Amino acid sequence: MSGYCDIAPGHALHGPYHDLEYGFPLSDDDALFERLCLEIFQAGLSWLVILKKRDALRAAFDGFALTRVAAYDESKILALLADQGIVRHRGKINAVIENARRILLIRQQSGSFAGWLAQQPASDKTAWTKLFKQTFTFTGGEIVNEFLMSIGLLPGAHRPDCPVALRLAGQAPLGVPPRNTKPPLSPGGGL
Repeated sequence: MSGYCDIAPGHALHGPYHDLEYGFPLSDDDALFERLCLEIFQAGLSWLVILKKRDALRAAFDGFALTRVAAYDESKILALLADQGIVRHRGKINAVIENARRILLIRQQSGSFAGWLAQQPASDKTAWTKLFKQTFTFTGGEIVNEFLMSIGLLPGAHRPDCPVALRLAGQAPLGVPPRNTKPPLSPGGGL
């Protein structure tokens, strides 16, 4: 996604996401869940639409707290479908709720969503997509690719000469300390 490195810097919404979040490792399960949900909501829409609706999505989905979202019932779904500030797509909303439930099961088995991601043998987009389709719902190839690039598990978030790519060099994904002697950089507020 090298074009993003050209258009994002200086943009009111794309700029901060590009400079402080995109490609940065995450280890907090709720933050990982939010990122997956944002990618699901983005399907068929522009990323700018999602960035504009991000605060409303956070508010509507209780900060993407896994345990809260997993408990949503039909009355909550109807309230979400009536919320004009968010992406009102029943299939996406249902997928977010179901994926929260599945991540809670993963946490019971693996300790955390981040830990589960770190334990997977998948190494390329094809393998990750197959794994996600077996594990989650509404997770096609582009959603999986963008989610994994956005958390630093797949390459391609930044052009190699992008200043952010240079800052990210040496960071290990999912909050695992890097193997070199450089201290990890903080994304400066992140999610």
